[in-house]
Amino acid sequence: MHAAGQSGAHKIVWLRHNRIDLALHLLRVVADPATRPLLLLHGLGDASPTSAPHWVEQWPGTIAALDFTGHGASTVPRSGGYSPELLMSDADHALAALTDDDPQQSITVLGRGLGAYVALQLAGARASQIRGAILTDGPGLAGGPTGPSSQSYFALPSTGAAPDPYALVELGRDLRPTDYAVSFVQLAIAGSGIDSPISVASSFRPKWLDAVADIPGVADTTVADALAAYAAI
Repeated sequence: MHAAGQSGAHKIVWLRHNRIDLALHLLRVVADPATRPLLLLHGLGDASPTSAPHWVEQWPGTIAALDFTGHGASTVPRSGGYSPELLMSDADHALAALTDDDPQQSITVLGRGLGAYVALQLAGARASQIRGAILTDGPGLAGGPTGPSSQSYFALPSTGAAPDPYALVELGRDLRPTDYAVSFVQLAIAGSGIDSPISVASSFRPKWLDAVADIPGVADTTVADALAAYAAI
């Protein structure tokens, strides 16, 4: 993205993802190649802030926030079909938009709750471009059973408004086991080139996040310390 100087005015960039329009909120734009963008990913049922939260104000570069599919200002699709992988592809579109001026540029990502799970996936899938993923408290993806369970079928009312009730149901009871999350940590450690590519700054830790925090090479820290550490890399 092109920017001149520094701007603190809120702006939305629309990203077309198949039939979905994703809202990428630019909370602060800094045109300094020595800095790195910070991407914020919200929790389940939440939406992006419209100004930079006070706890990221010290970040030296651009600060952006993405509304996932079915959340915030992004498109609400019909009849559900949500998965963390779908949201990871949303975040991957945001990554591409934030680095379109320089495909070799890296970003740091901070996710809350469900956004933390997506941040972890993105850090593993795009290990060479993600210079630190910070996983923090927030709503959603507390985890689910590790094996098959009874099936349920449902049809929810279509309001067309965010947050999509299908997202709340489908993502709130996701079945992925803890070792699936751990695999993304291993990918991040192998491909990032930094000592601690994942930082856990969360008080509440569902099973998947507890397993992630126990892995050597994952930092157990605070949001402020994690941001300072990744800004300095």
